[in-house]
This record gives sequence, structure tokens and C-alpha cells, in this order.
Amino acid sequence: MKRAPFKEGSRRYGAFLLLLLLILAVWEASVRSGYVPSFILPAPSVVWTALVQNAGLLLGTHLPATLEEVAVGCLMSLVGGILLGIGMHLSRTLEKALYPFIIISQTIPLIALSPIFIMWFGYSLWSKVAVVFLTAFFPVVVGVYDGLAKSGGAYKELLLTMGANRRQLLVKVGIPLALPSFFSGLKLSVVYCVIGATIGEWLGGTRGLGYYSRRMAGSLHSAEMFAAIALLSGLGVVLFLAVRLLEHQILKKRGSN
Repeated sequence: MKRAPFKEGSRRYGAFLLLLLLILAVWEASVRSGYVPSFILPAPSVVWTALVQNAGLLLGTHLPATLEEVAVGCLMSLVGGILLGIGMHLSRTLEKALYPFIIISQTIPLIALSPIFIMWFGYSLWSKVAVVFLTAFFPVVVGVYDGLAKSGGAYKELLLTMGANRRQLLVKVGIPLALPSFFSGLKLSVVYCVIGATIGEWLGGTRGLGYYSRRMAGSLHSAEMFAAIALLSGLGVVLFLAVRLLEHQILKKRGSN
């Protein structure tokens, strides 16, 4: 017998919601009592007021700019990560040549690279997309490569006895069994996309939630800054849940969930 959606949600996330409400209540009380200065940490009610008052600017100008950077960067990360992961799985030479560079790319501080991207692309969309791509493609590559590497040998042996070639092994066995690992990497990647877009806007943007939060921080408008941060956090959560829903639907259809 299936549980009602509300009861199922309460069972799974009730403790989180209670803890969240407790944190918000303690936060609000600490600021209102003067224990925490409001210019350092504004009360949640003040952040909400700032969000409502600046909704037109935040939702009409800066959020769409950040979404565009995230969408383009995420698409490039997805396509590039899948192609690199499959390529390294199929070619040992390609793996030896590229894997070290992929690891090295994650050790370079983005703060050091962002000015270089601005020199190359200016203050355009592509300077931010470059930061997003460099941040987000790694989990996809590793998820695809590791998932394909762990594909079960018993299924392969069965198909080999039936005369399957390498492409058929990849399509019939490798990709389906690699889906859980791929989605694990993709869930990390979409969150990193938001982080990368924020960093790119913070260091060299003229629009976007990261740019807005930097401008508000520079003028000591802490409530407006936290409003932008709340939107960025919400965007990351929504993207994560969207990928989680997609994962659930695909794996459910394949009988893996």
C-alpha cells in the first residue's frame, strides 16, 4: 500500500524541516535581541523583505542572466563530459593522454583563471560560461568513465558469446549500467554550475546574482546580498532536484530503481 504523498514527504524530510525552522528562529531571535549585529547577519525576515522589494530587479534582470550562464555551461559540460568519458573508456591511449590534464584542470584556482577568461572573452557571456564549464565538467567525466569501467562482466560475456561487437557492448551493457554513476556526477555538476556562474559574475560580470551580491556587499547592503545568496541557493536546490527526478524516472523505467 502506497503512502500518501504528504505522509511520505513528512517521513523523509520532517527532521530537516524542523531543524531548518529551528535555525531560522534562533537566527531571527539572535539578531532582534542585538546579540548579532544586523549589518553583519540580517534577520531572515529582513532578508525576505529585501527579496520582495527587489524582486523585479532580481527576478527580471539578474536571475535570467545567471540562468543563461548556468544553462549554456551545463550543456557544454554535459556534452563534453560524456564524450570525454566514453572516449577514455574506449581508448586506453586517449585515457593516458587526457586524464592527467583533466585532473590538473581541477587543481588550478578559478580566481586565478577568471581574469584570463576575461582577457580572452571580455565581459561577455562566454567568460562566465568558461568558468562554469571548468567547474562542472569534471564530475560528469568521472561519472561516465567510472560507470563504464564498472560495467558487469557477466553481461558482456553473454553478449560476446552471441557475437556482439564493441559498439553493441557499449550500447547494450556499458551505458545502461553506467547510468547510476553518471547521474551521481550530473547532480554534482549542476550544483557546481551555479557556483561557477557566481564566481564568474563576482570577478567580471555586469549582470547576474553573483554580480548583484558583490555590488551589495561593497555598499554594505547585507540584506540585499543575502537575498541574492538565497536565490542562488534555491537555484542550486531546484537543479539538483530536477536531475534527481530525471534519474528516478529513467532508472525506474529501466527497472534499476
